[in-house]
Amino acid sequence: MEFKHYSVMLKETVDCLNVTANGIYADGTLGGGGHSHEILSRAENVRLIGIDQDNDALAAAKTRLSDFDGQVTYVHDNFSNIGAVLDSLGIDKIDGMVLDLGVSSYQLDNADRGFSYMQDAPLDMRMNRNGEKTAYDVINEYSEDALADIFYRYGEEKWSRRIAQFIADKRKIKPVSTTSELAEIIRAAIPRSARRDEAHPEKRVFQAVRIEVNGELNILKDAVCDIVERLNHGGRLAVITFHSLEDRIIKQTFAELAKGCTCPPDFPVCVCGGKPEIKVITKKPILPGREELTENSRSKSAKLRICEKL
Repeated sequence: MEFKHYSVMLKETVDCLNVTANGIYADGTLGGGGHSHEILSRAENVRLIGIDQDNDALAAAKTRLSDFDGQVTYVHDNFSNIGAVLDSLGIDKIDGMVLDLGVSSYQLDNADRGFSYMQDAPLDMRMNRNGEKTAYDVINEYSEDALADIFYRYGEEKWSRRIAQFIADKRKIKPVSTTSELAEIIRAAIPRSARRDEAHPEKRVFQAVRIEVNGELNILKDAVCDIVERLNHGGRLAVITFHSLEDRIIKQTFAELAKGCTCPPDFPVCVCGGKPEIKVITKKPILPGREELTENSRSKSAKLRICEKL
């Protein structure tokens, strides 16, 4: 199917990067190339490093960015490996980077990828199709306690233990192999009164499993620190998050990098020598405007945070 992805807060994100001629920028979640196209369009002779762990996304971006042949380097990798990626290209510092942490519309709408509870498909959910762990493995091989913990931590699902119990009971009979089977189990586990006003009670568990399969939260803090280390003075990092767990990690990591000092609060003077590495540009996150929300309902939970290298 055609690769489709709405570039969330496109203008706001690229405006905040302050793109300059001859600059080097990275898009750590290239997707369909929307943010990258805007970056390349903003100034002359911009070089862009487009990183994505999804080969379908890379193929779509190559088509979208064909007008900028020679200016774009495509890399099949995870943005958490930014240091190794730049080293392999002989690049020391970059002038800005964007991370759009959302799942693309293509990944959600393509039943074969197994991300969506709206379509029947094999349980997969891998953003990188070369990855070893699938949603099937998580649902069928993790212990009942481990599943409950994942559902609660990553999905903030209050019925996590009951859902995990229902899954464990079902897989004693046969493996849970499709998105529809998993969705049915979740709906059966959540009491009718608790899901009366909720159209899709499966959403939180599917989110939790996706995060576990792709290790999404585990890499965020270190990745942000590594990116900041490779920014030029005045270079900016723009991060778009889509749920509170991601946003909390980005907010806290920015705050730590902006503070510098790690001494206990009761120390009269700093003895650690830590210096701030960034300044936070967005004291409060930027949210999608009304027009964008009308065009793309999937933007409604998005938050944009920006920091600048000192």
